[in-house]
Order: sequence, then C-alpha cells, then structure tokens
Amino acid sequence: MKIGKVELYIHETLETKGAMLFSLIDPVDYATPEIAVKTAKGSAEGGADIVLLGGSIGAQGEMLDSVVKNIKEVIDVPVVLFPGNIATITKNADAMYFMSLLNSRNPYWHAQAQMLAAPLIKQVGIEPLPVGYIIVSPGGTAGWVGDVNLVPREKPKIAAALALTAEYLGHRIILTDTGSNPQAQGMGPIPNEMVRAVKSVIDVPYIAAGGIRTPQQLRDVYRSGADIVQIGTAFEDHGNTAYKKAAAFAKVAKEEGARKLKKQ
Repeated sequence: MKIGKVELYIHETLETKGAMLFSLIDPVDYATPEIAVKTAKGSAEGGADIVLLGGSIGAQGEMLDSVVKNIKEVIDVPVVLFPGNIATITKNADAMYFMSLLNSRNPYWHAQAQMLAAPLIKQVGIEPLPVGYIIVSPGGTAGWVGDVNLVPREKPKIAAALALTAEYLGHRIILTDTGSNPQAQGMGPIPNEMVRAVKSVIDVPYIAAGGIRTPQQLRDVYRSGADIVQIGTAFEDHGNTAYKKAAAFAKVAKEEGARKLKKQ
C-alpha cells in the first residue's frame, strides 16, 4: 500500500519539526456537537498538527458526519478518525487509524473488524493509516470494549515486544495508550521507561497517548522517545480553554522537536 497524503504529512512534519502534537476529540463527551467543534478549532489554532475524531462508544452516524464536516470547515490541519468500531467511518474525514489491537484477547479486534470496514473505506476514499495499537493498564473504556490483555505498567519489555511485532507485521505507525482518564484509577501517563523501551526497538513513528495532563508530563514523554503525543482529556473545552492549553502544549512540542533534531 502506497503512502497517502496524511501519512506523508506526518513523515514530513517529523522531519522538519522533530515532534508532533495530536488532539483527540470524542464528540460524545461534550454537551453539544458545537462545543466539540469549538474544541477542535481551539486545539488546531493552538498548534495541534492533527485533529482526531472518535471514541470507544457512540461516535458514529449522522452526528459523526456532521461534526467532522463542521470541523473541517474551521481548521487547516488534517482530520483523522480514531475508530471505536466499524461504524466510526465518515467520508468527510481525511484519513483514519486503520488499527489492529495487538493485545486484545478477541480476534475480532485483530483483523475481523478491519475486514468488515475495509471495503467501505476503499469505496469512500478515506486514507487508511496502518496503526499497531497497544493498550496499557488501566485501559479505560477502550480496554474494556477491546477485551484487552492489558500490558502491566511495570513490564516495559512486553510493550516493546508488541510494538516490534506490529512493525514486523507491516504497521507503519505504533500507538501505545492507557485509555481515557487513567487518573480516575490512580494512575498517570504511560511510564517513561516504557516509552523508552518501545522507541528503542522500532523504526516507525511512535505515538504515546493517555493521561498526559501537564506540559511537564508532555516534555517527559517526548524526551523518553515519543515522536507524537496524542492529547484528549487535557484539551476538553468546557470553558474556552482548548486554545490556551493547546498553545502551551504546542510550545513544548516545538522545543522538544527542535532539541531532538539538534541531537541528530
């Protein structure tokens, strides 16, 4: 499969900036679709390089079509789907994570869901981004829905082995994720030791996600090896805060990207 426009954009941006910042919007988490659109706009204007749309439950159908369409009208960066299942598809998006959930106990999440969605993805012309998806404890809703054998936080070598497996299977992007809001279970972001372990064995872009709430946590994750950091809860805008938060996080991404390029 040839590299599409969004995947090429990711590679070119990493080459020139050294690091990227993604904003994840789950429209179901907002009181109205309009607030979700406003948050996406604020995060993109603040410096997010890509806006992701999706969620584990409910982000689908007419609501998803409308939200993605309205977001694309007000931002200049790509809009990419982060699907929770085969219904999280809309022709209005630029691309989507075409994910295999490596540590699910259920083969549905390895290839069956992907098989069911692939013909429609091709029909409507959405660019598939081949992502190897790994969920780390506590897992959140994504872990529960995906019937995941969660990677223990104190076992970085397991995450690294899964990431290497994903790359060997042909995935061109690796994503590790704790699931939404790990703080609710007394946990924070993926341990920096695990980020370092994953990055040390792969040669494809690496996205770290879940539980990153502060600029310092973001800086630590970049310095541990993540090429891209995906932010969800921290950007949720229920009071005109998405732009300010995204700008603060984008400043860290710019600094750490420049630092990385300088070391090369």
